[in-house]
Order: sequence, then structure tokens, then C-alpha cells
Amino acid sequence: MSESNPTTGQADPTVEKDPSDWVTGDEPATGAQKSYLETLSRGTDEELPDDLTKAAASKKIDELKAE
Repeated sequence: MSESNPTTGQADPTVEKDPSDWVTGDEPATGAQKSYLETLSRGTDEELPDDLTKAAASKKIDELKAE
């Protein structure tokens, strides 16, 4: 569900979509996502699966950034 702008009533294009709602979310993670995950997980005990999807990689990036 999109959030709407209270002034115009139209969908707010600046609201981020939930990765599980992405059309391409089931595709394999991109090289950039994998590289960023490797950087973020350095120095942690985090195990990164090789078969992450784009959506799963995005969620994992958010988790690691929050730590």
C-alpha cells in the first residue's frame, strides 16, 4: 500500500517500497548488494548465504546498518 501526500492525495514517490513488494525482489542479489553486505558484515559473526535475493539482501543491509 502506498502512502499518499496529505496535500494532493496522490501517492508519495519518496516513500520507499517494502523489498518484499518489489517486482524484481525474487531475482538474485546484485553485485553491489553483495559487495556492500560483505563490507557491512566484516567484523561480525554474520553468515551471508550465497543465494540471497534482491529483497533479502536489501533487508539484511538494513539490519546490519541498524546495528
